[in-house]
Amino acid sequence: MMEYNKEKKFIDLPEYPGGKKAFQEFIRKNLKYPTEALKHKIEGTVHVKYRVDGLGKIVFAEVIRGIGYGCDEEALRLIKTLKYGRAKNRGVRVTTTKRTIIKFAIPKKTGVQYNYVKSAKKKSTKKENTKSGESYGYTISF
Repeated sequence: MMEYNKEKKFIDLPEYPGGKKAFQEFIRKNLKYPTEALKHKIEGTVHVKYRVDGLGKIVFAEVIRGIGYGCDEEALRLIKTLKYGRAKNRGVRVTTTKRTIIKFAIPKKTGVQYNYVKSAKKKSTKKENTKSGESYGYTISF
């Protein structure tokens, strides 16, 4: 009979419900790009350190390294809205310090934009089969 020791965790840490992918999805869906950063075309990463108490609430958050233009404030707002699961320790509530990086990248334009231009047709010496004498042009932007 072979016995093996399963390593037990000393302390259970709070985890975001759904794991890392759910955490990233929450950040992606709820991130509002600051207008000041869009105006100045600012991109980069904001490093945030925060504490999660035993009930899963964010009790403290601070920017370790920021990029300014409203991105630091948006990262803090986003972190403060997080809700972690409770840590199940033998009656002891544990406050955990976590760090995360929030990336700010200017959103790409999606879709195709059409611009139609109506202009009067110049008189020509040749006879053409147009009824109204107008021409149409268009521009496609991606």
